[in-house]
Amino acid sequence: MAVDAVDVVVAGCGPAGACAALVLARGGARVAVVDPGHFPRDKACGDLVGPLGLQRLAELGVDVPGERLPGDIMVLGPSGRRLLLPFSASPEYPAYMLASPRKMLDAALREAALEAGAEPVLGRVAGLTRDERGRQEVLLADGRSIHCESVVGADGAMSRVAADSGLVRSSRVLWGFALRCYVDAPVEWPYIVFWEPKRWRALPGYGWLFPGPDGRANVGLGVGVRDRRARAAVVGKLLPDFVADLRARGLLPASAPLVEGSRRGGWIRVGLAGTTPARGRVLLAGDAAALVNPLQGEGMAEAILSGSDAATAILKAPDHAADHYRRAIAGRHGRFLPAAGAVHAAMLARPGAISAAGRLLTAPVFGAAVASGWSVYWNDLLAAAPRSRRRIAAAGLDAAARVSTQRSSVRRDALSGLAVTQGAPLASTTTSAGAPTSAGARDAAVAAAGR
Repeated sequence: MAVDAVDVVVAGCGPAGACAALVLARGGARVAVVDPGHFPRDKACGDLVGPLGLQRLAELGVDVPGERLPGDIMVLGPSGRRLLLPFSASPEYPAYMLASPRKMLDAALREAALEAGAEPVLGRVAGLTRDERGRQEVLLADGRSIHCESVVGADGAMSRVAADSGLVRSSRVLWGFALRCYVDAPVEWPYIVFWEPKRWRALPGYGWLFPGPDGRANVGLGVGVRDRRARAAVVGKLLPDFVADLRARGLLPASAPLVEGSRRGGWIRVGLAGTTPARGRVLLAGDAAALVNPLQGEGMAEAILSGSDAATAILKAPDHAADHYRRAIAGRHGRFLPAAGAVHAAMLARPGAISAAGRLLTAPVFGAAVASGWSVYWNDLLAAAPRSRRRIAAAGLDAAARVSTQRSSVRRDALSGLAVTQGAPLASTTTSAGAPTSAGARDAAVAAAGR
């Protein structure tokens, strides 16, 4: 349908955009959500939603389809050793993940947003400009335009909203590329794989094998390429070899073929690198804001959280939404993502170091000693984790990462996009509602808007 003027345009109706539209519509805003896809539609993804994302969906009262999985993850090292990363619940999140293919998840979240009153617009955002009254004007590829007061860019890693609003510094972006397919075979554990195409020359990224609903597994590879995007071509060449290696290790049966037509690829931007999440009345969420974990590739929880946080900031103070939203992002991710992005960037050019790290982390004695803390740290759960030895160990890993990356230009750039001074404490940062980021309080605005 054609829309002439609304309060907010949300570009993209993936998890970030749908959650933004949902919170905005429930808060009384007139919102148009623009997406070129006909739902249900598929997307390249590992299909796992992490605990923090599930907690936010529960707070919003949204049920999504899928299969619950234990939060534990199995890591497979280059030598073939396995290490179980244990997981436990917190008052801030449940002790499980959800396997929900994007065809199911995106359709469910979109339906919730539309039921709340968001107006769907079939189209692709082609650019941003200003109308004669100084309002935002969102230009669509088919020649239509929508006038609005604020824009949420949730249009993915290749975000046109981010590019047109000058919120991305291309030379600073940490690019990655992921490719996945489905296999009709049950899988016991979610696996993260340190994989070596050649001995002691690890893939500069990660492999995965995740359980899915109805006995169908999700298998894929992700690589980091920094700003050299041509290197992503290696993923398509290596995926058959990776699947063959999983079969040889007994993790996939030889008789289970890849599902025809299930191969999907997509770009990702990680670690907040090269990105300012918001300026003026334009806010970025999810992959558009480079809110992807650089160490294990998750972006689903970050998308759900950032989409709803962006909406809350607009509802609370439209004229100052960007400041409130950057503070919310800094309070939630400002310790972890910039430092983790710097570690990621430093390792990309050192495949031998990645191989050594994979072997060390899955070594019997060392791996067992660090597993619990590593599980909390690399899932970016330190701030919300319950007080325990695991949290203490995770805090040690966090401190080591931040000290070792203190001079990293990648880390400094990510912090500058948040308007956070290098090394400044973030524990007292406030959310868009003005509430401290203590347990429960930081999400009060979302709960108020969502219920």
